[in-house]
Amino acid sequence: MTTTTPAEAGSRAGRTTRPSRRGRQEGIAAWVLALPFCALFLVFTLWPVLQSLFMSVTDTKSKDLRTPFSVDIVGLDNYTRALSDPIFRKAMFNTAYFVLIGMPLTLGLALAAALALDKGIRRFRAAFRLGFYLPVITSIVAVAVVWRFLLQHESGLINTVLGWVGIDGPNWLGDPNWSMPGLIMMASWRNFGTPMIIFLAGLQSVPAMLHEAAQIDGASALQRFRHVTIPMLRPTILFVSVTTSIGYLQFFEEPFVMTNGGPLNSTISMSMYTYKQFGFGNYGFAASMSYLIFIVIAVITAIQFRLLRENT
Repeated sequence: MTTTTPAEAGSRAGRTTRPSRRGRQEGIAAWVLALPFCALFLVFTLWPVLQSLFMSVTDTKSKDLRTPFSVDIVGLDNYTRALSDPIFRKAMFNTAYFVLIGMPLTLGLALAAALALDKGIRRFRAAFRLGFYLPVITSIVAVAVVWRFLLQHESGLINTVLGWVGIDGPNWLGDPNWSMPGLIMMASWRNFGTPMIIFLAGLQSVPAMLHEAAQIDGASALQRFRHVTIPMLRPTILFVSVTTSIGYLQFFEEPFVMTNGGPLNSTISMSMYTYKQFGFGNYGFAASMSYLIFIVIAVITAIQFRLLRENT
């Protein structure tokens, strides 16, 4: 049986208490350093979100800003009103059209460009990469001005090229049937650069030995792409599909700059109609529509995780 002297016991107690004291000091220092961010987050993010959520269940209008306590709580009336609004339902259809056509087109262009940069293009690869990504960092106003000239009915470059092969080009921005395809073309061209870079990183992380083994087994290039590249890219596909769909579900700049939602509301989006309602002073109604957009984004994101995450 061993005995412990008071001096040894005191030294052990000191060793056990010093780390905990140091840990508390480090925790306090961490909170002090994080305090500015926490304060900014509470003031400029959390409080506006909570305030807008409360606003969505009230009849707040621009005239109520002087007397904010005089507003009435209307519950879910704003939400039911938004879902029964024919223009908002048209905006929901336009947004779904934009996402269902624009997102696969954008990701397809991005994957094709990434494959070309990874395997096909050998010379001036950095210049091509910069050229593909340049539209992403270009101002939407500049892009819109250029595409307005490209999509002009009589003298636009696109219709001129179609005329060379005997095709009478449509009135891209003046015909309700063709205005949304025109915006989808512009958005896909402008936005495919970011997923292209992410796809390129994913392609370069695929082990070369897998392709070599498949090639030895007699797999063609298409079979290697389908059974080797695509399965290895599932985490990348999940990421780019989620981020792209979130951005496209909130698409606003394209119709706002190019068509202002026309013609005949054929290009108005949910975000743009919400913005207009805020401009009209219908703050409670607009806040409810913004939360409907949030719910749609959350549901679609959950579906994408459910479909793609099983094999990641």
